[in-house]
Amino acid sequence: MDEGYSEETLDHYESPRNSRLIENPDAEATRMNPVCGDVLRLMLRIEGNVVADAAFAVDGCVAATAAGSWLTDAIQGMTSAEAGAMDAEAINEGLGGLPPARMHGALLALDALRAALPRGS
Repeated sequence: MDEGYSEETLDHYESPRNSRLIENPDAEATRMNPVCGDVLRLMLRIEGNVVADAAFAVDGCVAATAAGSWLTDAIQGMTSAEAGAMDAEAINEGLGGLPPARMHGALLALDALRAALPRGS
């Protein structure tokens, strides 16, 4: 299963942070990768333009699960604008480097984040 995954990636996969539902989130988005079939749902609680809580649900691979876990941890406490400035490379670095063929997990999480954030963030 490790397929060249870093310790950080495997840790987020084996013990995902924030893998739960937020009831009545302020913002949410579900995105699917049509190539591999991974589906990630991102839910946000936003208070005063700050991401107060972030959670995700995923039906996907190691990379998608780890990316959702890392991203939801990273954006809590950020303003919507700061979260909106997140990029795939930040997720990749936070996970200790994904194998190139697995970057789709980071892109899926990022796509869900951008779709969930209020416009103008």
